[in-house]
Amino acid sequence: MDEIRETMSPEMKMQMELSVSIANRIYEILDEKGMTQKDFALLMGKTETEVSRWLSGTHNMTVSTIAKISTALEEDIIAPARPVQPQRRRRVAAVL
Repeated sequence: MDEIRETMSPEMKMQMELSVSIANRIYEILDEKGMTQKDFALLMGKTETEVSRWLSGTHNMTVSTIAKISTALEEDIIAPARPVQPQRRRRVAAVL
């Protein structure tokens, strides 16, 4: 595994670390709630195979999937770096 990591770009390493971190967080929540992967699959309306892919730590989950999981488990899976606040629109100058 270390040999594979040595050939990965920094971005790929970060993606892998984040994916594993998300999967580990889901495992923690399932354990706290006394839920099995099968229970989780039923809750999500997904197959056990799909949930297994999510929990492998190698699946590239969308933000939408992460939001659905957080909502279903009633727990944060990831936390924003800072509180989400409405953004002011910036004007972009037109370039001629």
